[in-house]
Amino acid sequence: MTVPSLVVAIGGGTGAGKTTIARRITEGIDSVSLVPLDNYYRERSGTPFEERREVNYDHPDAFDWPLVREQVSALCEGRAVEMPQYDFSVHNRTEETVRVEPGEVVIVEGILALHDDGLGGMFDLRLYVETDADVRILRRIRRDVVERGRDLEGVIDQYLSTVKPMHEQFVRPTKAEADLIIPEGANETAVDLLRDRIEGVVGSDPPEPFSE
Repeated sequence: MTVPSLVVAIGGGTGAGKTTIARRITEGIDSVSLVPLDNYYRERSGTPFEERREVNYDHPDAFDWPLVREQVSALCEGRAVEMPQYDFSVHNRTEETVRVEPGEVVIVEGILALHDDGLGGMFDLRLYVETDADVRILRRIRRDVVERGRDLEGVIDQYLSTVKPMHEQFVRPTKAEADLIIPEGANETAVDLLRDRIEGVVGSDPPEPFSE
């Protein structure tokens, strides 16, 4: 059984570079468990497709926080989990899950990774990635149009109606919860320092498993 040596939260706005930071700071680590919050939107099979399209997915209520807490807690205790998968084309979970084994490092990554009080006690290190809004919206457009097949006008409308106001109301305030703020995405100096920190922790005696 692998009990993680380090549990890291990476928050910040859409398109800030959170996934890139997660990948860069764990380069060379053999065993990493990545928990993207985008996989934990609430299951909505009983909701018609047109209604699912109108859900504000940037609001905290869109996430299944009890399941996030349960699965992150399990990984912290050295237990594997069946992580849900989310299909953005239908705005709902798929029937498939992916088995995630506990690693030496567990990373929880998403716009609201620092939002939930119930998760806060599980983290050893809290990071907030702060990137200029113009850069973030361009990255969001590229992701949603190219990778998720959405139309440009719809992506822009969503950004203006929900993404931007939810960032100001819920995401930006979580910066106050961070141990470290990383400016401009994959900042080389910050990445190098964090990677050194992680390499210094991994391989040492693991902490006691998290418990309620």
